Amino acid sequence: MRFSSSRWSVPTSNRAMKNKTLLIISREYLTRIQKKSFIIVTILMPILLVAMIVLPVLLISLNEQRQFSRILVVDESEMFINNFQDNDHYSFSYRSGDIEQIKNEAFDQDYDAVLQILSNSQGVRSNIFYKKSLPTGLQSEVENQMDDIFFNQLLKDSLNIDPERFEDMQQLAKAEAATIQIDDKGVAKEHDASINQIFGMMCGLIIYFIIIMFASQVLRGVLEEKSNRIVEVLISSVRPTQLLVGKIVGIALVGLTQLAIWIALSTAILFGVQLAAPNLFNTDTVETIADTPGVNIPDTASIDVAPSNIFEMIQNYFAVSFGTIILSFIFFFVVGYLIYSTLYAATGSVVDSESDSQQYTMPITIPLILAIVFVPTISTNPDGALAFWLSMIPLTSPIAMMVRLPSGVHAWELLLSMGLALAFLVFCIWFAAKVYRIGILTYGKKPSWRTIFRWLREK
Repeated sequence: MRFSSSRWSVPTSNRAMKNKTLLIISREYLTRIQKKSFIIVTILMPILLVAMIVLPVLLISLNEQRQFSRILVVDESEMFINNFQDNDHYSFSYRSGDIEQIKNEAFDQDYDAVLQILSNSQGVRSNIFYKKSLPTGLQSEVENQMDDIFFNQLLKDSLNIDPERFEDMQQLAKAEAATIQIDDKGVAKEHDASINQIFGMMCGLIIYFIIIMFASQVLRGVLEEKSNRIVEVLISSVRPTQLLVGKIVGIALVGLTQLAIWIALSTAILFGVQLAAPNLFNTDTVETIADTPGVNIPDTASIDVAPSNIFEMIQNYFAVSFGTIILSFIFFFVVGYLIYSTLYAATGSVVDSESDSQQYTMPITIPLILAIVFVPTISTNPDGALAFWLSMIPLTSPIAMMVRLPSGVHAWELLLSMGLALAFLVFCIWFAAKVYRIGILTYGKKPSWRTIFRWLREK
């Protein structure tokens, strides 16, 4: 690259400055997206995210479609003979005699398991023998049915109560409570609070690792250039602030590229799952919440119908729109990354090795760690005072607000949190530019905090 003046001169043309900044951004961006680690993480993360959504539903579906099993019962106590109830998954037959002989004959006759109920033992004890694999859910099915049979026998023998009448009374005494949230527009949706909490915690953890990962790349990049004395050559051609901006923006674009690919791949995979298994997420009947027994909805509230596909199901998970969650995630990732990367870059400029940087990065990282520590508390009480203030403090808000958001927050809270984060980012940029300009060419003894604050007053 040639210059009209001396080799060591700093260009004053705004166009030249812009071009050199773009060159630095391009170098930082292209160098990182070509790494194998970037490609692997970019591909694996959407698969993991989709798996967290699809696998629970798929496991439930497979559990409902499990194979039919034949069970042979050998009841030595004679209490359970002809009392087990056949269902869609199990069929029970009965034999008596020597258990060893019965086991051999049963497996030759393609029985899936042999249930031996022992006699003359304290309580009700039994053994389940199987040869190839234990039928899915058989143990819990046997235990539940034996508990019911034994309890019904006690009702008749000890209390002289008809078990069927007792069961009817139990059904009448059952209470059900549906959790329904009504938003500011009067729309009522039935939500599972645990799903909101888990998803919020997942968002908080993901944004924590992303911020730390990319901000640490800025720190290591600055340290590498400084320790290798490459920065001295670079500073001869560009201004320190250009180098700082180029490095931070370049790595930010890497993160945004990765995030965009994650969203696109996740959506494509979910769409493919929907096409491959359209009935996996469909509901058999379309009912409104108002039809649920015991649920009373205000007349002014409109009721959302049951979801009919995976995307509607995901939308119904949360108290706010899924689009709001995605846009907020992108905003807090970008702003959170810029805040911590500028502070990390300033830290890297005042030390000569990564081990020395711990003294300066620890005070910066502590708020982020505290936010992670309080994630369970925030998720269980998203409207509490602790959750509110952590979502307002710029150093903790990227995590705390994303944990709260799926459970629903007021619009003014979200906007206030974003505004405070942007204002603090402006301060961080000013601080980092001041420190980086002097610290990047400082070698030897680590500067004290007093020295660093004195740099801020220099013009």
